[in-house]
Amino acid sequence: MDAVVRFRVGDVTLACAVTGPVDAAVVVLLHGGGADRSTWDGVAGAIAARHRVLAVDVRGFGESDRPGVYHLTAMRDDVFGLLDAAEVARAALVGHSSGGTVALLAAAHRPERVTRLVLEEAPMPKPGALRLGPLRRPDAEPPYDWAARETVVAQLNAPDPAWWAALPGITAPTLILDGGPGSHLDPALAREAAALIPDARVREIPAGHHIHRDAPAAFTGAVLPFLSQ
Repeated sequence: MDAVVRFRVGDVTLACAVTGPVDAAVVVLLHGGGADRSTWDGVAGAIAARHRVLAVDVRGFGESDRPGVYHLTAMRDDVFGLLDAAEVARAALVGHSSGGTVALLAAAHRPERVTRLVLEEAPMPKPGALRLGPLRRPDAEPPYDWAARETVVAQLNAPDPAWWAALPGITAPTLILDGGPGSHLDPALAREAAALIPDARVREIPAGHHIHRDAPAAFTGAVLPFLSQ
């Protein structure tokens, strides 16, 4: 059974589903925009068979606090605050969509704390390369702060140039998962990012933007061997 643990991280409390052997290597799962930690339910069990899994609601989403500050660098720093609160020195990061961008920024900012990096359909932060949106607010109240969604998309559309410039500083072996023709992201950008990261590879799984949700067996078939290398 997953245990939901609430970690105090700086000015926010983050809700996190924790599962897997207590003495195993840690994997942090970072969801994308419009989702929460439950998006990983179909694959977290397989990952937790050999790893300690922390599936976190990032700030503004799910059961985590909604502080009104949603810069991607704040979410990046929350990753390390979470590791500190959980008394974890180093971890693998697995991120989907904007959660992948957060994972990428974390691996570039504190490379000594990231063991492996999996980027599933992550918008790469190259200035001028992306044009996401416009967003349409749902009629029903979403399970997240709408301002968080808007703020994240605005930053992905106009990223800090330093983020792209920092990619060569990533030391973690990196697996980039491309969703193929069904994705709205340009696969050439993923390959351009991979060329800048010293130890990176790209794998196409033609399942669209939500590979872990729509092709869970293919996702775990790619990710589990990579995490265990």
